[in-house]
Amino acid sequence: MKTFINPNRDQWASILSRPTQTFDAIEPIVAKVFTAVKAEGDIAVQRYTKEFDGVILDGAAVSKQEIEAATALLDKELKTAITLAKANIEKFHKAQRTGPVSVETMPGVSCWQEKRPIQKVGLYIPGGTAPLFSTILMLAVPAQIAGCEEIVLCSPPNKEGKLHPAILYTAQLCGVTKIFKVGGIQAIAAMTFGTQTIPKTYKLFGPGNQYVTVAKQYATKLGVAIDMPAGPSELLVVADDTANPAFVASDLLSQAEHGADSQVILVSTSKGLLSKVERELQIQIQDLPRRDIAQKAMNHSKIIFVDDDSTALELINAYGPEHYIVCVENEDYYLKNTINAGSVFIGNYTPESAGDYASGTNHTLPTNGFAKQYSGVNLDSFMKSMTFQKISAQGIRNLGTAVEHMAAAEGLDAHKNAVTLRLRSLD
Repeated sequence: MKTFINPNRDQWASILSRPTQTFDAIEPIVAKVFTAVKAEGDIAVQRYTKEFDGVILDGAAVSKQEIEAATALLDKELKTAITLAKANIEKFHKAQRTGPVSVETMPGVSCWQEKRPIQKVGLYIPGGTAPLFSTILMLAVPAQIAGCEEIVLCSPPNKEGKLHPAILYTAQLCGVTKIFKVGGIQAIAAMTFGTQTIPKTYKLFGPGNQYVTVAKQYATKLGVAIDMPAGPSELLVVADDTANPAFVASDLLSQAEHGADSQVILVSTSKGLLSKVERELQIQIQDLPRRDIAQKAMNHSKIIFVDDDSTALELINAYGPEHYIVCVENEDYYLKNTINAGSVFIGNYTPESAGDYASGTNHTLPTNGFAKQYSGVNLDSFMKSMTFQKISAQGIRNLGTAVEHMAAAEGLDAHKNAVTLRLRSLD
């Protein structure tokens, strides 16, 4: 990790830049795959699965027998852990339910809002360097609570053309209706257009690498909604002398091991803590099976010292981290003044890993600075709001003249006439 001591503000943008390619650099290959999948359907999906993943598939759909076999392979302890996590995630997301909002804006004019589920949703579950079955919990559980009719899941197969047993077990546990062994750009394209076997969906969810992120953004040009731009994972930790250096190092490494394009940042007002964390990083990384991946991520990660809390906060809000750990004495000050962050973890005993798996909050979060304008996935992500209104005879008398004047001022006489006819009928 590169260390910066009181960097000038004009350096911040450079220091806080993410190690990602631009949309423009990746879009040509995305457009090529989308065009092929639209024209050829499953044939193109199979061809690109062979080209990108090195896997030849007879069919992408997962059978009931495959799910049953996967269930038998999982040990009891993992099933118990998944069940506990599912219960916590359900509890937190059920608490997000809200009822209709109804108001009479003036006598005889009633307006209300109700929520409806998105009928067909597509879930993308990464499976490249790690089978992220925990993401199924984060997406399928709220989709089921929302009442989505069709929940389609795509995940890249391994070299044997299979999905990890935990992915299959978790998917069936959470009510996924169809599972496909397809990953990458071709999976996003398939759920955008629909193929002979993979259904078209209305909204796409889930994190992925830079190619998946650009593919999702490309899908928005074609009438499909997405949860958010969610690319390579990232973490920012702000810590002072009250933080445990070993804990801080473990959190930084937990995010670094996601992928070589992940990024972690440590911000601190204590130079003493920084040196302790650096020592811990050197010790802990040696024991990680994925240390080569973690080391690549650490190579473009940053340690930043600043003199005071206000400067630290300004820098943090400029970065807008996906995951944000606050481990400082002046905790309330940071929490009240943090504006841009996907999910916040507070204190020495709140590892980011808890949110990744089982505490109950959702781990599908905006990356690459999009926390400045996007929320993480929640129950409302799987729903849309519909407004209703009903106007009585008294209501149109009270409201009608105002509508007539406004319509006339805009030169929309048919709009005005729709009201005038009703008012005349009441005379």
